[in-house]
Amino acid sequence: MFFPVDPWIRSLGPAPAAPSRLLCFPHAGGTAGYYRPMAAALAPDIDILAVQYPGRQERFREPPVDSVGELADRVADAVRPLLHRPLSFFGHSMGAAVAYEVALRLQARGHRLRTFFVSGQSTPSARRDRGVHALPDDRLAAELERLGATDAAVLADPELLDVLLPAIRADHRAIETYRRSDEPVLDCPIVALTGTADPYVRVAEAAAWSGLTRHGFALHELPGGHFFLDAQRDRVCGILRGHLAPSPAAYRR
Repeated sequence: MFFPVDPWIRSLGPAPAAPSRLLCFPHAGGTAGYYRPMAAALAPDIDILAVQYPGRQERFREPPVDSVGELADRVADAVRPLLHRPLSFFGHSMGAAVAYEVALRLQARGHRLRTFFVSGQSTPSARRDRGVHALPDDRLAAELERLGATDAAVLADPELLDVLLPAIRADHRAIETYRRSDEPVLDCPIVALTGTADPYVRVAEAAAWSGLTRHGFALHELPGGHFFLDAQRDRVCGILRGHLAPSPAAYRR
């Protein structure tokens, strides 16, 4: 069940009394509901919310957004009511790029995150255009199946897939056209998670996030490919608990 906070934000708990609040950003083609198992595993210690991009689930009638910058502008405005409590971000794949851009916008307004968790993503200056967003529908669907990024039931339903492909394509266009020549530093600790067999993000690329923080940095290498989160959910939740505990795990400085 979703607990609406804003069209852009969904509370998956809720755990209003939790000492820590974490806003999660989905991958390309993903939904807020992707983080529901994580929310269940972390309750009641961490209050989990997730971003819901337009063009999917209850927002399927809205046109999708195909720019990381525009997504970040919209989410940064939606996040303002959440800033009265310490807030951390967790972004996976495209979601990590959007989360970073939102963090920069909040930082420019004088707001500092508690911790920024980046998962399955290289730093903003990396080249990402693999041409996925330009593939014809059948090849795009095949690529989604190969990645394991989309539920098999969706891929097997041509009518449902036809409804969802515009949003999926827009997401891939957003992340594949995203690149910064500058990489502003965040005023909070960064925790990077990466799959050791991720074909898109090498461990060294995940480690490069260490240069984008004025505070501590930690790198966690987990078995698996780009969607290591699915198989390693328990370990990921343990990492989140450790870094969001009242006495967080040590960071490398």
